[in-house]
Formats: sequence, structure tokens, C-alpha cells
Amino acid sequence: MKSNGTDAAQILGEIETLKATKSDIENRIAALEAKLRHLNLPNDNVSSNGSSLPVSIVDYGFGHGLSSDMIYRYSRHLLLPSFGVQGQSNLLKSSILVVGAGGLGSPALLYLAACGVGRLGIVDHDVVELNNMHRQVIHTEPFIGQPKVKSAAAACRSINSTIQIVEHQEALRTYNALEIFSQYDIIVDATDNAPSRYMISDCCVVLGKPLVSGAALGLEGQLTVYNYKGGPCYRCLFPPPPPTTACQRCADSGVLGVVPGIIGCLQALEAIKIASDIGEPLSGRMLLLDALSARIRIVKIRSRSLNCEVCGETAAFNQKQFRDFDYEKFTQSPLSTAPPKLNLLSAGSRITSKDFNEKIVKGEGHVLLDVRPAHHFKIVALPNALNIPLASLEARLPEISSALKEEGERRGPESESGVSLYVVCRRGNDSQRAVQLLQSKGFSSAKDIIGGLEAWSYDVDPKFPTY
Repeated sequence: MKSNGTDAAQILGEIETLKATKSDIENRIAALEAKLRHLNLPNDNVSSNGSSLPVSIVDYGFGHGLSSDMIYRYSRHLLLPSFGVQGQSNLLKSSILVVGAGGLGSPALLYLAACGVGRLGIVDHDVVELNNMHRQVIHTEPFIGQPKVKSAAAACRSINSTIQIVEHQEALRTYNALEIFSQYDIIVDATDNAPSRYMISDCCVVLGKPLVSGAALGLEGQLTVYNYKGGPCYRCLFPPPPPTTACQRCADSGVLGVVPGIIGCLQALEAIKIASDIGEPLSGRMLLLDALSARIRIVKIRSRSLNCEVCGETAAFNQKQFRDFDYEKFTQSPLSTAPPKLNLLSAGSRITSKDFNEKIVKGEGHVLLDVRPAHHFKIVALPNALNIPLASLEARLPEISSALKEEGERRGPESESGVSLYVVCRRGNDSQRAVQLLQSKGFSSAKDIIGGLEAWSYDVDPKFPTY
């Protein structure tokens, strides 16, 4: 009697075989159904099983497996001499996974669905938010608060109901990446953090999948194709991870909405070129976009590194090592999309937003120092705050001394020594760094407002805008 393990392996093998043929079967069914719609003999012709079936008068003999509906839907593709029937047929047989349904993934998914990719997968664990709307064009306001995967899948199905959309509503991690990626021919990286980029690239190398990688921040974007026909992987270009200060996020640094839109469209283009086997994908080259100057450059990047720890000639990086690898530790940055929360100060050097509000209500003498960049301060600020960005804080310490002195004099000589210094920022991270510096320079009364302006909005005044 076979063991349970052997039975399970046979079942899994059969499932994979059925999955591999499912797309071809569905395309064949669609083609046969289309032929039926074109037959026009009287309805009293009956098949051997008693059902009413017209008899064929003309055998159109398409020969390529595209139904009449497919020919009409994709006719503008078919008219292209360099793409044509073969390119479209290849697309319909392909499977593409997009990791991330955000600013990059939104246009990529829409165009991949519209162009007729046979099976399109979406991985994301986040929900739609109002501040996504300016760049994540696949989502609409009615989906705010709902999973991005559900919203994106609905949009893709509304564009093309004939393709298969697969929803992976989960965070991509080393324990599930191999299983998910193995179901697709091509991977599109539409994430925005360093550990995800390394993890996705390594997984593609282990499984032998081509990777279309894009990035967008501020007014700039870039695009390339990794692990394609002997080309480099992400680690070939960046063996050690870049410093955490260089790995910024749109939520922290901002992005003009159309920039990820442009890069996401180009990611779809590269994936289509690979899937259809048409054109020359950007392997070994990188596209650089400067939106402000409307300039696009294509630069050559280093070729595959023979010493790469993952794809090099002597590399022994396998599935087990991938599952055990700590990408957060390697990059010194979190996989989570949530902003980091630092804890640099003792409890005595911190104050909650509620407690700070009580001191304002009581009229206690203080100076509020806002250490956000000047353009952040212009968005929204608490009343009477002094704005000195963290980057210039040490050079402007005399201004803080003057402000404390003026506040003390305004309240009378007996209050001058009792004027407190409170420091605020957007989320409570930079304010802690500022307090550390201030205390080292003799400002012993300096305290950080925990959670920054976001905490003020949540705990004190819900009408105070967040951004």
C-alpha cells in the first residue's frame, strides 16, 4: 500500500498537469463555440444526442486557434506585421504574475488584461486608500477600504472577461513565493521596497523565471529586465544592498502620479514582448525616466556577474536557502509597507499628543519645534510652531535658544526657566532624532511628541489633515 506522501505527490503532479492544459482547453472551447455561432442552417437540425445543432456549410479553417471573437477583440494586434497571429497566440498561452497592485501594478495589470494574457495573477495584501487614487488608476473610490487584489481583479475582468484572473490576497514572503511564482511564466515586480526586490529576484533565479522590474519615485523612474536569457539578476547589480537612506518610499518622499503610470505601462510592454516572443526586451539595459525634463535614456548595465551569490557560476543558492534567507536583516529595512516606528528615547523624554494638548489648554509656557522639511510644513502645521528642518537643526540652535528666551520673557521672569521644548514631526521618528541632538547640546527639557502629527490627528483632532 502506498504511503500518504506518495499519494499526495501523485495528486499534486496530476493537478499541475491539468493546470498546464487548462488554458489550451479553454481556448479550444472558445474557438468551437465561435464556430457554432457562425453556422446558419435551420434550427430543426438535431444532433445524435437530441440537441439542436446547425450543420456547417462553410469551413473557415482559421488554423490558428483564435476564435472569431478573439480575432475581432485583438484585431489591432493582428494587423501589426511584427506581432500578428503568432504574437497574439503566444500571449493567450502565457501566464504573468504582477506583484503589487499599486502605482506601478495598476497600469501594468490593466494593459496585460486588455492585451489578452491567458492567465494573469495579482499579489497584494494591502487595501485601497484615498491617497492611492492619484496614481493607482486601477482602483476607484467605491473600493476604498477593500483589498487591492479584489479591486484590481474586478477592473481587469471588466476590461477582458475572457482571460483568467487569479487573486493572491496575501503578503509575499519566502514561505509562499516559490509556490506562487511557479504557477507563472513571467514575473512583474511592482513593489517599492528593497527587501521585496531582492526576494523577488532571488526567487525568479531559483525558478528560472524572467523578471520585469520597475521603480518610480518623485519625478523619476527606471525599468529593466532581469534573469532573461543569461542576463543579470538584481544581485548582480547590487551585491550588497544600498544604504537605507537611499531606499525611499512614495509615502515618505512623494511621487507625481503619472510617473509610476509611465513605468507601469512600460513594464507591461516588456512582459508582452517576452510572452509573445516579439522584439528585444530590456535585458542588460536600463531605461531611465526624468519626468521633469521629459527625458528618457537607455543605458547599458553590467552583465551577469560570474561571482553573484545567487546566479553566478559557482552559486549554490537553492529553494531551501531562499526559504531560510532573512531579507529584512540583509537590507536593514522592513518588508512591511507600514512606516517604521523608532524607539530611541526613554519614557522621560517623550510625551503623548494628548498630554501635550492638555499643556496647551492649561496655558503652560513652551516652544513647539517642528523638524519636518519646509515643504511639509507648508502642507499643514500646528499653531505657533517653529519650523527648523532636522537637516539644518544643529546649525540653527541659536534660533531655538532665542525662542525659549522670548517665551520666558513673555510669561515673566519667574517662568523663564520653566519653558519646555517639545519637538514634533510627521510620524514621531525624526522628532526623536532631533531630541537626541538637542539634549546632547544642552537642551535638557526637550521632549518628543510620540507619533507626531499623525498621532495628533488620531488622538486629539480628527479634523487635522494627514498626508
